[in-house]
Amino acid sequence: MLELKSLKKAYHQGSQSIEIFENLNFHVKRGERVAIMGKSGSGKSTLLSLISGIIKPDEGDIFLNATAYKDLKESALNDFRATNIGFIFQNFHLVSYLNALENVMLPAKVCKVSNPKEKAIELLKSVGLGHRLDHLPSELSGGEKQRVAIARALIHNPKIILADEPSGNLDEETGNAVMDILFELIKKNNTTLILVTHSQEVANRCEKTYELVSGSLT
Repeated sequence: MLELKSLKKAYHQGSQSIEIFENLNFHVKRGERVAIMGKSGSGKSTLLSLISGIIKPDEGDIFLNATAYKDLKESALNDFRATNIGFIFQNFHLVSYLNALENVMLPAKVCKVSNPKEKAIELLKSVGLGHRLDHLPSELSGGEKQRVAIARALIHNPKIILADEPSGNLDEETGNAVMDILFELIKKNNTTLILVTHSQEVANRCEKTYELVSGSLT
């Protein structure tokens, strides 16, 4: 369902060019759970940004469900991303002045999900937060915030979830509990997962693990 062909990406700092990917090829099947590991600065977050279409490659092609990103204008790509991709971040990225229910409903409004409130309540109950619907992020623990983020990522039934160190800011016990919930829900919905992590234990939950070294996935 996802294919990256001959991707090239470099960043420029003054007269210096820093090459991230020179000829990256990568594919993921529908419903697969894939972990990406690698040292800090190896390009893991850049890879997720390319897959999401937030940044563009210098060369090469990206296809999601046979749709080529290069064939989409910026507004169409934004709509395509919002409809097909869910995001989970290490730092949660919840809107501080919205309660848990309102945070989960945000993508539903953009994607025109039917019965968004009912679905958001159902998802929050499924992550164990049915009693925290009206609480602001400042009133939630780190683990609770990440569970809200998981519910938010799933409300529009995305084809793929991109998760960047989702347990990185949590203690081991809380992180394990949050990962249990994430893997249970994506399995239930047959959602494809690409997970960036430094944790071998988290990576072992996935069907495939790649290491990003010198711009190549092995």
